[in-house]
Amino acid sequence: MLDANDHRAVGPRLGLFHLQDEAPGMVFWHPKGLVLMQALEAAVRRRTHAEGYQEVRTPQLLRRSLWEASGHWQHFRQHMFVQGEAGLCAALKPVNCPCHIQIFARSALSYRDLPLRLCELGVCHRDEPAGTLHGLFRLRQFTQDDGHIFCADEHIAGEIERFCRGALAFYAALGFPDVHVALSTRPPERAGDDATWDLAEARLAAAAEAAGLRPTLQPGEGAFYGPKLELSVGDHVGRRWQCGTIQLDLVLPARFDIHYVDAAGQRRRPAMLHRALYGSLERFVALLLERDVLPAWLAPVQVVLAPVGPEQRPAAAAILGQLRAAGLRAELDERDETLARRVAEAHAGAVPCFAVIGPREVASDALALREGAGAQRVLGREQAITHLLQRCAPPV
Repeated sequence: MLDANDHRAVGPRLGLFHLQDEAPGMVFWHPKGLVLMQALEAAVRRRTHAEGYQEVRTPQLLRRSLWEASGHWQHFRQHMFVQGEAGLCAALKPVNCPCHIQIFARSALSYRDLPLRLCELGVCHRDEPAGTLHGLFRLRQFTQDDGHIFCADEHIAGEIERFCRGALAFYAALGFPDVHVALSTRPPERAGDDATWDLAEARLAAAAEAAGLRPTLQPGEGAFYGPKLELSVGDHVGRRWQCGTIQLDLVLPARFDIHYVDAAGQRRRPAMLHRALYGSLERFVALLLERDVLPAWLAPVQVVLAPVGPEQRPAAAAILGQLRAAGLRAELDERDETLARRVAEAHAGAVPCFAVIGPREVASDALALREGAGAQRVLGREQAITHLLQRCAPPV
């Protein structure tokens, strides 16, 4: 029996998603759940756009030669879904970085174009062992808010520090002020020589310190191409799950032989930073669901509008249209049920705002709002809409 606060119980109860044996480690998103995912996607898009990222989209299935060039075939093969015949093997992408490198390589950039920041909200596939799958926390198919910064050496420290400060503020705004930060260093199986790793680890550690962080050391837990800072958040029983990350990569740019032209007209190798805020959107949804209540800006239905009787239905329908035009996710509940029952069902469905229209509200052009644990207020229609917009506005 699942704990009532476990996201694997909360999600199906709210009609957000389900999992089934025919698609192990993959999610069936229902309409309400997809609304929640899209709200998170919109928030991270606003953030990345403000930070100067350009969004791209890249293929899902790529031939073995690309994964051999990146080193994933040699160092990450056991986690990849591979298909093919007659020697033309291909794999579903577990990461986006080799694809973003292809875009950089075809862009003919100079030092004036750096840092180049690319981002992608893309689906990734990883062949995780069946025994490690755990609801939305560990999947075989997941959505990653991936991004890569291609930069000159002098940009590295500032880009890492900016990411760290911004990520912590982002998490705090979403209700996660307690973020654990770890520095993961070179793994036993890796690409690149020790001198490259010494440099990457020293620079990443120095940038973390400049951002005011004191990360816990995790020896041997870095990616095969570079060290990383990991941002972890706790679930409802205190287990920590990695979400955001930034990784300093001096290996893949060399493996793909990419370059830019410096001020003297010389070819230079860029550094590459891999970064993500949510990491896995599905994992972040799980963390959100394991809190007591979804915040209003993420609620699939933000307002339920209920006429007391049939006479108020035309007025309720008109107000519903106004709420939706204003950008609120509103629904009309005009069933022949008691008002108390409709309020209780909206509360059980995690709807943050319930608006009642009775004879007095129609006469005074007002709405009676019920929010949270029984709090009630009567506001004029325009004032009520303004209040609801403020209540449901995203914090990021």
